[in-house]
Amino acid sequence: MKLKRDFYEQPTPEAARRLLGKFLVRHHPDGTTVGRIVETEAYVGPQDKASHASRGLTARNAVMFGPAGYAYVYLVYGFHYCLNIVTEKRGYPAAVLIRALEPMEGIEIMERRRRTTDYRKLASGPGRLCQAFAIDLALNGIDLCGDVLYVEDSGERAWPVVAATRIGVDYAGAWRNKPFRFYIRGHACVSRARS
Repeated sequence: MKLKRDFYEQPTPEAARRLLGKFLVRHHPDGTTVGRIVETEAYVGPQDKASHASRGLTARNAVMFGPAGYAYVYLVYGFHYCLNIVTEKRGYPAAVLIRALEPMEGIEIMERRRRTTDYRKLASGPGRLCQAFAIDLALNGIDLCGDVLYVEDSGERAWPVVAATRIGVDYAGAWRNKPFRFYIRGHACVSRARS
């Protein structure tokens, strides 16, 4: 069952934790790809020095200030896209970065896009999963309650979750130590299983 808007309106760290185990679904002319979400990071409001919103509203981060349940896609290092899901209430900039997926369906499509048959390298990292799922700036601002890109509840059991510090945010002062990265303990597709 596709997640409804109210799922994304909850506090961001809780949304990040509860997204683990759910399925990201992407419909594309090449075919459909599906992956289990195994790693996320929460970015919480303008006070979070690791967040793009910490410097205020810009053309780049405007989607973060909108309603929950929309995709915030941006480019890093000039060639990697990152997928975030906007959370909480309109006007409060918060989002969950999807860091890693376990490939479930459309694996051959992912292999072609990623140019590898190494299962673990298909979607273990935000740039890899965006390449595997053909997610780029064209999807920035897309409604995740629509039919192109969305999250489904897998209906499966609860997973053992690790809360750790976020990756690559050493510039964020005390905010770099917040336990806002969540991943499924022991899962092979987590990008980095350190705390």
